[in-house]
Amino acid sequence: MKVVAPIFLALTVPMLAAEPFRQTLISSEKNIRVESAEFSGKKITPKVPGWTIRKVTLHGGKQEGVELIVVNNGKMEFTVVPTRGMGLLEAKVGDVRLGWYSPVKEVVHPQHVNLLGRGGLGWLDGFNEWMVRCGLESNGGPGPDEFINNVGDKATMDLTLHGKIANIPASEVEIIVSKEAPYSLTVRGVVHERMFYGPKLELVTEISTEPGSSTLRIADTITNRGHVPQEFELLYHANYGRPLLEEGARFLAPVSRVTPMNAHAAESVNDWASYAGPTPAFVEQVYCLRPIAGPDGQTLIALQNKAGDRAVSMAYSVKELPYLTQWKNTAAEAEGYVTGLEPGVNFPNPRRIERKLGRVPKIAAGASYTAAIDYAIHTDAASVKAVADKIAKLQGDTKPEIALEPEKKE
Repeated sequence: MKVVAPIFLALTVPMLAAEPFRQTLISSEKNIRVESAEFSGKKITPKVPGWTIRKVTLHGGKQEGVELIVVNNGKMEFTVVPTRGMGLLEAKVGDVRLGWYSPVKEVVHPQHVNLLGRGGLGWLDGFNEWMVRCGLESNGGPGPDEFINNVGDKATMDLTLHGKIANIPASEVEIIVSKEAPYSLTVRGVVHERMFYGPKLELVTEISTEPGSSTLRIADTITNRGHVPQEFELLYHANYGRPLLEEGARFLAPVSRVTPMNAHAAESVNDWASYAGPTPAFVEQVYCLRPIAGPDGQTLIALQNKAGDRAVSMAYSVKELPYLTQWKNTAAEAEGYVTGLEPGVNFPNPRRIERKLGRVPKIAAGASYTAAIDYAIHTDAASVKAVADKIAKLQGDTKPEIALEPEKKE
């Protein structure tokens, strides 16, 4: 008898990606608010155990009720503030901290910030974050602007410093953890800047990193939920103090043009890229820069310390964020020794001026605008030099045009 062995046919079955771990922490739609929680790689990604995400709620003083999400990827730790428009309080790798030492010591709840205070400068009552968004309807200096009111007439409103988004609590917040390489850790938030007879803008942000990395990405989508085109402004106000900012620190940026914001800044425009130590009675200097992009449309900027062995770099698309503002505030330590490196869709002039100069974009009804920035912390001379070399390559043979006078605005 002849025995015929069975034949097994191998079927090619596509491998399904493991569903990511998701956990809602805040939801106005579902009436959810998690007071505190902790998640770890040991439980969620056993192959990569060395990370944690913590949700905490602050108490006392003006920070009562402020919610924080602290992400530690095993090398970098950063803190997101859902209560303050999904801004970032700080980020740290080793002895390098991204952030500054503001005179505002608490993480101030928006309920204590009167944006109209002090002639429209009330935004400063809560200003102490490393990275805070300015917008969305407007940003820049305070002042009057025209708009069409609910009965179709021209009217005037007083816009406040840097807009509202940083003082609007997120309506939806969740964490998302990939269960497959590269095991990305993401904090996703939704913030609404809406009103009746006004803008209906939605910010969806994803702040992500990977275990063991010294980088993080902020990727934002702004959607116009209204039924008419909507003006918007957006500026990423990233602020740096010690240890990166010090006498002899350098701002590295490939630029085609440098323009002082005002006559005072014009006096020192040739020294725009260098920094002094803390200087009592220093008056801020602001410079408007036109960044140069590489063939891929990306640019790269950095702030390095005097020794050249510590730095932060920021990489982003010039098409998405065509304008770059440098804010120098090398005042006494007690007054806030800080510099701001601020990519945006506009410069931080009052909106009426930016509109006149063609720098107030619109989002069509139902459409979206996206922008992303990759931040990296560099903790050794070789890494800093590699970044500086990339920036020098982007600059190439282009000699920056240095404007000796401010842009004409009125």
